[in-house]
Amino acid sequence: MTRSHSTDVAVELTQVHTHWSPRVIGQVNDQYIKVAKLLGELVWHAHDAEDEMFFVVSGRLRIQLPNDEEVVLTAGQFYVVPKGVQHNPIAEEEVEIVLIETVTTAHTGNVVVEGTVPVDRQVGNFR
Repeated sequence: MTRSHSTDVAVELTQVHTHWSPRVIGQVNDQYIKVAKLLGELVWHAHDAEDEMFFVVSGRLRIQLPNDEEVVLTAGQFYVVPKGVQHNPIAEEEVEIVLIETVTTAHTGNVVVEGTVPVDRQVGNFR
């Protein structure tokens, strides 16, 4: 699908009303571009076959990693979680992010919890 307009990430983030519920706003080849608002803790999980990129638009995000390691991101920073690596994102205050993930990436990877959002619901009205 060809789009003849630009996408404003800040405007797209105003359309996100539920924490931990990614929303697809674009696609580049086989990668979805998503926006989300985070608050609290999601769940330890991994994506066995896909990398996952977290780009912080506003706020501060901690990503817990194995062996008591963690990455701390602030506005303008990003981190790529390699495929197969367990991780747990934590937002002590609301964080706005952009995610870049393969179109097949399951929200909570190899774990399904109450807040897991299927990819078809993340796509919503994008198509």
